[in-house]
Amino acid sequence: MARKKIREYNSKTLLKVHAARLGGLDLPIRVAQVKADTDFGALVTAHPWLNTTPLVVKPDCLFGKRGKHDLVGLKLDLAGAEDFIAQRMGKVINMGTVSGPIDCFIIEPFVPHDAEYYLCIQSTRAGTDLSFSEAGGVEIEEHWDQVRSVSLAVGEAVTGEALAPLLATLPLELRPGMEAFLATAHAVFTDLDFTLMEMNPFTLGPDGAPFPLDMRGELDDTAAFRSAKKWGDLEFPLPFGRRLGPAEAAVARMDEGTGASLKLSVLNPRGRVWTMVAGGGASVIYADTVGDLGAADELGNYAEYSGGPNAAETHAYALRLLDCATAGPDGRARALIVGGGIANFTDVAATFKGIIQAIRERADAVKAARLKLFVRRGGPNYRAGLDAMRALGSEIGIDIEVYGPEASMTGICKLAIDHLKDSDARDAKAAQ
Repeated sequence: MARKKIREYNSKTLLKVHAARLGGLDLPIRVAQVKADTDFGALVTAHPWLNTTPLVVKPDCLFGKRGKHDLVGLKLDLAGAEDFIAQRMGKVINMGTVSGPIDCFIIEPFVPHDAEYYLCIQSTRAGTDLSFSEAGGVEIEEHWDQVRSVSLAVGEAVTGEALAPLLATLPLELRPGMEAFLATAHAVFTDLDFTLMEMNPFTLGPDGAPFPLDMRGELDDTAAFRSAKKWGDLEFPLPFGRRLGPAEAAVARMDEGTGASLKLSVLNPRGRVWTMVAGGGASVIYADTVGDLGAADELGNYAEYSGGPNAAETHAYALRLLDCATAGPDGRARALIVGGGIANFTDVAATFKGIIQAIRERADAVKAARLKLFVRRGGPNYRAGLDAMRALGSEIGIDIEVYGPEASMTGICKLAIDHLKDSDARDAKAAQ
């Protein structure tokens, strides 16, 4: 599972559309999105209510606490909303330890209300947890003792009995409608492969219909093969303040243009442990193991290639990754783990061709960075692939340790980290 945050605009749009489909609920959600290139004339044509109701305007950039940072406009008319956005679009702000420009806003009707509720549905290993409170809002942390939760196993029906502990103190006249809303929200959550759906707060409109005032959502992007059509045209924005580096941007463009999967995220440009891993599941295991072994601060990247990329694609991908792993040599040893699980169908030797060519082309940089390679792979034709890696090391004078499926994935990570420790010890002794 890969949890990817989506914008509030998309969370609310998905809830409205699919609550009607799955639960027959017509939620009074109306939202409009504004970016730097938005034509307000066209926006009003698409959303006539912008001209007829007081508006709420706020950034939609994957960060919270917007009200506490004077970033929420309330009871604005359309001209006021345009002015509010114009003054803040592109403005760089600090949110905790990160900073970045505001590049997206959400506009919706202002909903007068008294009661504020809290709802959170999130995936767990065993199923889903549902949390509810009648004391929602910006101070929810101070009232966490009033949050009630239930856990549902995978496939467990969402019944009135299952939800009863959440609604035990709710006025009787509100319980049927609230129960229907919670059950429908859970149905949307499950059907669309959400991993998190949080509304804090949501309220009840004049007709009693639930209305989320603030909402955040995360989707399992690995479920796109079955849910992409239901998601529609949505983006997975980068976390606030995060900008792609040149290598990451290049790999992202490659990923968009291929049926394979090519991923690269630079976590620490000065890291000393780098990975180039085949398979999404294996890539997570390698990264987690490096962290579990106490080297999280030295992990340079997260990387994954899968889906049968051809030799040209793995060559281009490996070049970008090697450029990151060898940048700024500082005299200390580094390690690159070229790993993966045991492939079922992928020809290991074929995928290694592109990687081997890239290493050959970056041989001088690899040597300058004191980058040692640790290779572990299994699957169809893996022996030929591993033999080619061994031959490469001898040919260009690079230290490459090569292992087959007899070595564990976690074990190869330990070898790489131990190599750095041993190299540091030898360097320190030599400097005495």
